[in-house]
Amino acid sequence: MNRYPPPFWGDLGARAGSSSGRKMKGSGKSFAEEHLYLEFSHQMENCIFPLHTSITLFLLSYCDCKDLRVFLVSSKENADVALLHTVLPQDLEVQIVSRQELPVMVQSCCLPVAVKKADNFCRAGLSVTLRHIIQKTYEADTSKKEVLELLGFKKTCLKACAEVSQWTRLCELSIPLAVERFLSEPLKPQSPIPEEMLQLEKKLREPVRVHNDDKIRRQKLKQQQEVEVPRQSPGSGHQGALGESAKPPTENLELRVALSRLRVQEAPAETPREPVHIRKMQTLDLPPLDHLFAEGLYFTLADLVLLPCVHQFLAHICKKRCGILAHLPLIASWYQKIQEVPGVQRAAAKCRVQFLQLSDLLPTLEKQPPILRESPEMEEKNCMHFIGGPRPTISKLMKKGIEAKLSPHPCPTWTLDWSSLPAAVSPEEGKMSTERALRKQQQLNNLVSVVTNMAKPGDIVVDFCSGGGHVGIVLAHVLPSCQVVLIENKELSLVRAKKRSDDLGLSNIWFIQANLDYFTGKFNIGVALHACGVATDMVIEHCTKTQAAFVTCPCCYGFIQNTLKFTFPRSEPFKEVLSYKEHMILCRFADQTAVQLPQERRLIVPVKNNRF
Repeated sequence: MNRYPPPFWGDLGARAGSSSGRKMKGSGKSFAEEHLYLEFSHQMENCIFPLHTSITLFLLSYCDCKDLRVFLVSSKENADVALLHTVLPQDLEVQIVSRQELPVMVQSCCLPVAVKKADNFCRAGLSVTLRHIIQKTYEADTSKKEVLELLGFKKTCLKACAEVSQWTRLCELSIPLAVERFLSEPLKPQSPIPEEMLQLEKKLREPVRVHNDDKIRRQKLKQQQEVEVPRQSPGSGHQGALGESAKPPTENLELRVALSRLRVQEAPAETPREPVHIRKMQTLDLPPLDHLFAEGLYFTLADLVLLPCVHQFLAHICKKRCGILAHLPLIASWYQKIQEVPGVQRAAAKCRVQFLQLSDLLPTLEKQPPILRESPEMEEKNCMHFIGGPRPTISKLMKKGIEAKLSPHPCPTWTLDWSSLPAAVSPEEGKMSTERALRKQQQLNNLVSVVTNMAKPGDIVVDFCSGGGHVGIVLAHVLPSCQVVLIENKELSLVRAKKRSDDLGLSNIWFIQANLDYFTGKFNIGVALHACGVATDMVIEHCTKTQAAFVTCPCCYGFIQNTLKFTFPRSEPFKEVLSYKEHMILCRFADQTAVQLPQERRLIVPVKNNRF
């Protein structure tokens, strides 16, 4: 690590038991035990790349989070760090390490990653890591309610996986990558606007939908009517442009309401009751709310994710004096409003971000016609006539020689001796009913029998979409010579699984809270029990790309639908026979079990458990 300039760095261990890392800005400070690993590829002017790292550093500054020990992981052997101190947040201590120095579990994940020192639980991926930083900041200081508000209504902001949520994908992946590509290419007068920025512009045009918006819209109507009162009082002279009783509001109502949630230390002002005629007005007749921030009325984590990306994009096009900005008036307006949010200017100062001032341009920009290309719809690749119903669809398949083939159970008598296993291994410890736990034991018998026959000592077995760890914990217990990895997006489920594992004293198990695609490590066997809908297809694709064996038991066929990543039918034989609608009918029919059907219908066997 001696390649780093000595004026800016002091020695400090980067890894448990290591002393090769380098630390920036001072020494002797006691760090929290949780580590935050961020990728570092290069820097450009006042920005660190990739943008995921700049986004994370900006959030740390906004939250004023001091409870994480921050590492920059150099993605290049000879990364230039000579001027890195000029773009890092001023009050943040950062160390540089190579990827080879990371804990093995962290090396298996896409950065950013948050992990406690010497622990077997980590969080990977941008959204998961950012949400963890917010929750950790609030837990350390519960007076920071404005930080918790970043998670939005019901604390769901950017909680959905990027694989299934177009909005999460746009914020977390598409826009950062699009801006990085845009900055890396020479800008020409005819340069096209990135499609992802047009999608954001379109998003900002959508109607605002917020919880209890009826009350705010009535307040807006009242405010509008107060402004529209006669500008000259009876019996008095001309009062000027506006009469004393008709002063315009000093602050946009929506902006005032939005910012009030972030000024939690201030006592909320009493809102006078609306007049009777406003209270009686139908909701459909109320004025719509302005779309202020990324998700509508309120400032959320999505705004902080987008801000560093949009700032670099706008700075680049303004510097080159191209005309792209004229076609993005709502993004420009959003960029100006976000600077009024308490804490944003403070975080920008720490991160050495100098905001552009576009207020003089906004009136001109708002007159420009929008360029909003519609996103291409998922097209059905097979436009055959839809014949409808499961019977005709199955008959159609059978005519082509495609039938459901039921093979005998490979291990009909094999079963785990549940009575001899520790209590924490049983699904009953996963907070479920006795009846459901019995069914889960039967399912585990089937999966574990197959995996144990396949596994060899030293194999890595990954339990995708692991939930509460019912599969992974059993496998870790019965396969002590194998490393078992549980991957799950829901934090509470994974925390519950870790507690069960700790009670058992398992040492061959890892817990990774992340979207499936953020796990990049090598493994030998992939397992998925009841990965809902398209998730099973994602698991199978991930396993085949890694050339790993897989054992899956899918569920929720009715949720299968075309996504950005997959279109259905998947297999060539099905594509030649079925249209998309016919395939969906088959999926929904497969969601029914025999006990739900009349006796005469139980013999109609859909083609299921074939991920076609």
